[in-house]
Amino acid sequence: MGETIFALASGAGRAAVAVMRISGSGTGDVVAALCGSLPVPRRASLRRLRQGEVVLDRALVLWLPGPASYTGEDSAELQLHGGPAVVAAVAEALVALGARPAEPGEFTRRAFLQGKLDLTAAEGIADLIAAETEAQRRQALRQAEGGLAARHAEWALRLTRLLARQEAFIEFEEEDLPAELDARVAADAALLRGEMAALLAEGTRGEKLREGLAIAILGAPNDGKSSLLNALVGRDAAIVSARAGTTRDIVEVRMILAGVPVTLADTAGLREATDEIEAEGVRRALARAEAADLRLLVFSADAEPDAATLALRGPDTLVVVNKADLGAAVPEGGIGVSARTGQGLELLRAELEAAAVTRAGLSDTATLTRPRHRAALREAVEWLERLPDAGLPELRAEALRNALRALSRLTGRVDVEQVLDLVFSEFCIGK
Repeated sequence: MGETIFALASGAGRAAVAVMRISGSGTGDVVAALCGSLPVPRRASLRRLRQGEVVLDRALVLWLPGPASYTGEDSAELQLHGGPAVVAAVAEALVALGARPAEPGEFTRRAFLQGKLDLTAAEGIADLIAAETEAQRRQALRQAEGGLAARHAEWALRLTRLLARQEAFIEFEEEDLPAELDARVAADAALLRGEMAALLAEGTRGEKLREGLAIAILGAPNDGKSSLLNALVGRDAAIVSARAGTTRDIVEVRMILAGVPVTLADTAGLREATDEIEAEGVRRALARAEAADLRLLVFSADAEPDAATLALRGPDTLVVVNKADLGAAVPEGGIGVSARTGQGLELLRAELEAAAVTRAGLSDTATLTRPRHRAALREAVEWLERLPDAGLPELRAEALRNALRALSRLTGRVDVEQVLDLVFSEFCIGK
């Protein structure tokens, strides 16, 4: 058991109730000192909390002896009155009793080290805390409840069995083993490799849902990009002016499309710059276009199509013809809108939602949500791809062993120290 730690698990500031969490080998002594005695385990008990003769608060106390606790250690929760002075007084008392404030993510890190959850579940908890949308919540909850870990465990079991069969072929080469044993191992490994590759082929959908999509609005000056952004988000987020070149820097607005968080970026008008400030704006606009998941190429119905904007057309673009209320024809594949009257905005929003779902829609099964997930799975696939070309049984066994080792990094049971700090740094204090 580690040092005794504590943290406020509820939000900071004044509230009706504040929840203080405690964990570690000294938790029982700390709670007994505050309450006079330990409450009945796992039953809320109303107690006066004291520091010496001074009453700090009248609180509900939960005593949660390990290993049946979130961290796997002796733990407790103090449900205090939520005034800042109460919280501060109890924190001072805990320090005086030998506890220390927890580091970010330390409670969940201890749960991982005690085997209460695997690394993907810990990441799912972090995502659940940060979830902004229903789709993000569902994806995070699925991972926190072990969806990705369950898929890994099934693959790991099959890999382990393949490795055992391959090792048996090596160790008992002189025995009367079935001659086709090697071939069966290769066939089963190929099937397993195909399943892993199929998950990799989903690309970054899980990551995009977790992090959000980036959509860049591009076009020539005065084609109505800022007006379009304001119309889509329903407020005056960007300055609109008849003067060309009003937008010099990128204006970003966060919105939700079909449950997917999206950052909509209004960029500087694309044209031959007249000064160095505008030139920098154009450079940033093109850089944002390059990095965006989706680009809205905006043209004005009352002007000739801009060549610089036309050059950006591609598979990840939607062509939007603004000022369609002027009656101009909309080219095939384009969407006619009017930021002024609202004409065509529902159709554009529907197209954007469809694009968001395609790129980051919620999967029916647990998916990869971080670059490290894809890196571990890709390495496992690469080792399995070497199997057919491995001439010796020993080399085939080594390929299977390395594939299993790579796969195990997904849940953090092997070679995890280098990723722990990165994973748990994402947590807030008290979780």
